[in-house]
Amino acid sequence: MHMMRNQRIRRRRLGGRAFMVMSSGIRSISLCLQQLLVVAPSSFLFGVFYPYNRGALLTALVVIYALTSGIAGYTAASFYCQLEGTNWVRNLLLTGSLLCGPLFVTFCFLNTVAVAYKVTAALPFGTIVVIFLIWALFSTPLLVLGGIAGKDSKAEFQAPCRTTKCPRDIPPLPWYRKTLHQMAMAGLLPFSAIYIEIYYLFASVWGHRIYTTYVILFIVFIILLIITAFITVALTYFQLAAEDHGWWWRSFLCGGSTGLFMYAYCFYFYSAQSDMSGLMQTSFFFGYMACICYGFFLMLGAIGFCASLFFVCHIYRSIKCE
Repeated sequence: MHMMRNQRIRRRRLGGRAFMVMSSGIRSISLCLQQLLVVAPSSFLFGVFYPYNRGALLTALVVIYALTSGIAGYTAASFYCQLEGTNWVRNLLLTGSLLCGPLFVTFCFLNTVAVAYKVTAALPFGTIVVIFLIWALFSTPLLVLGGIAGKDSKAEFQAPCRTTKCPRDIPPLPWYRKTLHQMAMAGLLPFSAIYIEIYYLFASVWGHRIYTTYVILFIVFIILLIITAFITVALTYFQLAAEDHGWWWRSFLCGGSTGLFMYAYCFYFYSAQSDMSGLMQTSFFFGYMACICYGFFLMLGAIGFCASLFFVCHIYRSIKCE
């Protein structure tokens, strides 16, 4: 690792795309934390978000999502400009559409299916207009303001060492050090830590049970973040020890791989634990769960990348060239 010291922080390999997805992941983290820390406890303290009133919880989710747009804009623009990016406006627009774009496409398809079946799951036109106004009047301006604040911030990226102009060739790696195998190892342990809680959540969202143990859910969520960070840092260390300096995207993919395990669990739950059938129920289940697992992929990927970046900067600042 010492002889490859000048290969670790290679800015041009990252570009704006990694910080675009990382900022969306940080937005998802803040969304989940605010939902757990503010909305869930208030259901017991004030009775505003009663657990049986799922509509209020979904409304709070939409509002909090709009309010966290400033966090995503600031993070994306700040880190992008720190790495000497120039087209920060394009990076900001892509950040705003990275999460809500797939959500919008999925919602349009599922709402069309619900209208075709003439069920109450279809949102009325008035509700759709309200959601659009929240996005246009709150989410987008906050995203722009956060991006401007991030661009004007005076923070500079402090690389732990100088980077050589020519990247060093990566030696041939064994099969178990490839990206897909690393993702499988990185996602299995965090998923096993939340497996039981996922069952109760699925039974509540897609069944008739009511979930009220938000304190346990918060603890499990924190455990998930900690395990993801430690697993990704460990895999990044092994990758650097093998003289592979392409850890930027690898750390994000390994951290977010738990979301893929969650979506794979959806197939087991649908076939073995639920009574759902038919086109509408199937499309609703796999469509909305794809959006949720995609959000977890971005969130945990951001955790893995930030933890690996902190780890790499810390260890190479501590190394003294002989």
